[in-house]
Amino acid sequence: MIIDYNNIEEEHIEKFKGGEGSIFTRNFIDSENKIMQSRLKPHSSSGYHTHEGTSEIVYIISGTGYFMYDGQREDFHAGDVHYCPMGHGHAMHNDGEEDVVYFAIVPNHQTF
Repeated sequence: MIIDYNNIEEEHIEKFKGGEGSIFTRNFIDSENKIMQSRLKPHSSSGYHTHEGTSEIVYIISGTGYFMYDGQREDFHAGDVHYCPMGHGHAMHNDGEEDVVYFAIVPNHQTF
């Protein structure tokens, strides 16, 4: 299956999960996965959240920033992959001047 993000409407989300600023995202969602292509705007963040019944894999396409992962800061740049296993928490922060563009997969472990 090919997921063509050019044919998926981009959604604008303010203060995602209680964070700051804006995220623009195109999402493919079925009963087993959420597969996202997203942009986190400069000086924006997602809110800290714990993955209950899911995990998340985030591939950084461009930009720099950091994750708060289980209370620890982890800086990232293009080419890095961040993994948040089920039962762990994280938040993404763009402290730079350019969008952070990323691809993320959130498997729903409750369906397996």
